[in-house]
Amino acid sequence: MATVELKLPKMGESVAEATLTNWLKEVGDTIEQDEPVLEIATDKVDSEVPSEVDGVLKEKKFDVDDVIEVGQTIAIIETEGEASSEEEGDDEELVETGAVEEAASRVSAAKEQVATTEDLSSSSRFYSPLVKNIAREENISFEELESISGSGKEGRVTKDDVFAYLKSREESGTQEKAAPQPSTQKPEQPSAPSTNGRTAPASVPVEAHPGDDVQELSRMGKLIASHMVNSIQTSAHVQSFIEVDVTPIFQWRQKVKDQFQQREGEKLTFTPIFMEAVVKAIKDFPLVNISLDGDKIIKHKHINLGMAAALPDNNLIVPVIRDADQLNLTGLAKRVNDLANRARQNKLKPDETQGGTYTVTNVGTFGSVMGTPIINQPQVGILALGAIRKVPAVVESDQGDFIGIRHKMFLSHSYDHRVVNGALGGQFVQRVAQYLESFDTSRTI
Repeated sequence: MATVELKLPKMGESVAEATLTNWLKEVGDTIEQDEPVLEIATDKVDSEVPSEVDGVLKEKKFDVDDVIEVGQTIAIIETEGEASSEEEGDDEELVETGAVEEAASRVSAAKEQVATTEDLSSSSRFYSPLVKNIAREENISFEELESISGSGKEGRVTKDDVFAYLKSREESGTQEKAAPQPSTQKPEQPSAPSTNGRTAPASVPVEAHPGDDVQELSRMGKLIASHMVNSIQTSAHVQSFIEVDVTPIFQWRQKVKDQFQQREGEKLTFTPIFMEAVVKAIKDFPLVNISLDGDKIIKHKHINLGMAAALPDNNLIVPVIRDADQLNLTGLAKRVNDLANRARQNKLKPDETQGGTYTVTNVGTFGSVMGTPIINQPQVGILALGAIRKVPAVVESDQGDFIGIRHKMFLSHSYDHRVVNGALGGQFVQRVAQYLESFDTSRTI
């Protein structure tokens, strides 16, 4: 019999690790090639890891809630056949050239791991091996680790939580241990560190009354909450609003949508039309397509548009249209539909939610006239599309002004006032409106 290592596959350039959320197979189960063995989760996306071979699950290397780095061996699968002579030769060479030293090194590492585990044995919280190792290497005491607020599943402390705590500790200039709370009282929630050196106030305890329904936030819900609070603490949010007459676009879409769906097998929604206008405006004002890294501004070469999509469980995800400026309207329509459909089916790849440089969110889907969206860090701007409404409006013509029925909507632009001033933020959303109102209704698609 031969064995094959099942490793965590690369999920994109910006994804380095994932959390094991569920084993789909148990030791001893038969596995077919391409059959899912376990489920993993990144910051944004849940996905499955399939087997590359037929065989039997022989060993699990990680437990549920453990954090796994890309390339690490997750499980051992036993297959039919024998180990190659090359593998056997390598094993013999290992024995001859220093297996004793390697074994001693492994024993030493195991002792350190055991010591760390024993130190945390009295804790009621789960800590992954990665978090334990970081805590040991950074001299984080048991009391300090217990005081860290976790943003992971069921309040689990993640690697990012530990790094944020270390940064906060370094900035405060003290390494005093957090005093343990009396066992008869609930521990107070520590202030959440932010990227600009400020700290958020501690959360106020809320008492549940008889009859109240108390539910735990989902893993994604916790991540979204943490991301939103972090954005508010990081960026100076300012909004600019403008009303747009989209009557020509509304009438043009009504004329071509059936033909488009028959030819392309895709629906033509308003979203790709608006995305096209946003891309054009970004080209005119590239300083909204930036990120702020400390005291440095990163001007992004690519225009990667994030499109906020609501999920059936009431959560939100932002898949990214990469190089949106390289797509025509048909290409944008297909990409928007594909990402939206796979987002609702939980079939997005981890890398498809990374690398966005500007985000568009359609609050009008739920009937909202306008909104003040929170910036998707580390971007510096986000545009909210309001509902399209039929309203009475003054229409200018060669024969004079008159009152007519028009299709109008509001655009709401939230931007980071640290780097985007009011003139730039206002001019950008005005340019989007100009592109929409000058839409060429004679164009074909």
